[in-house]
Amino acid sequence: MEMSVINTFTEQPFRGNPAAVCLLTGEKESKRMQLVAKEINLPTTAFIHFTNHQWQLRWFTTTTEIPICGHGTLASAYFLWEKGLISKDEVISFQTKSGVLKAEFMDGWVQLQFPAMLELKTNPPELLLEALGVQPVYVGRSQLDYLVEVESEEMVRDLKPNIELIAQLPVRGVIVTSPSKTNEFDFISRFFSPSHGIIEDYVNGSSHCCLGPYWKRRLNKTELTAYQASERGGILKVKVLDHNVILSGQAVTIFEGKLFV
Repeated sequence: MEMSVINTFTEQPFRGNPAAVCLLTGEKESKRMQLVAKEINLPTTAFIHFTNHQWQLRWFTTTTEIPICGHGTLASAYFLWEKGLISKDEVISFQTKSGVLKAEFMDGWVQLQFPAMLELKTNPPELLLEALGVQPVYVGRSQLDYLVEVESEEMVRDLKPNIELIAQLPVRGVIVTSPSKTNEFDFISRFFSPSHGIIEDYVNGSSHCCLGPYWKRRLNKTELTAYQASERGGILKVKVLDHNVILSGQAVTIFEGKLFV
């Protein structure tokens, strides 16, 4: 099984969010893919398979299969283009459990078209407030996550949440965000998802399907530049449409090999 490790939402090695991409030569059981993902031990392992004239895509963390993954999709598209399996001027349509996800190569950036994910204002549960240890400006909830805006970029960067408490919340994860203090970015964020085996995601694409529409309303802008302020850090361009979000990021391959399983 051919495999690459690709750093996404960055053009630098050892930055951004790493994903493994495995090219399947036939159907594989979910159990086997989960074992491979656990063995590789990266935030996400993506499995791509061409069947019935379509590219199938699934994503696994070290502990579970996940319904949608931005950086795993970006890495998968980049893999196909870099291997010459698809021309860079061709749009890739991935069949996934979240529907059809499209990827396009534009001026050195990978553009992903994802469904927008709207949040609604909610009263924060005490467990969430206790876990974060900060006073939020705003709390909303999407179908997957809590979105918490705090007062300043420093609060986002300095946050030391109680991961055990976050794991008890009935959501995929918690997004913490604020306006950026520099002109380089419109907003920054961090993302915690212990329920999916990820204490803090280095750069999370799908959370920006919620962050994009949120900051569009707050800043009255449809095109935004975001920075995920994790240990490794990553940059995303976010364009908000009526029902979709266009996420753009760069990528770099740091490892290629074969799995003998």
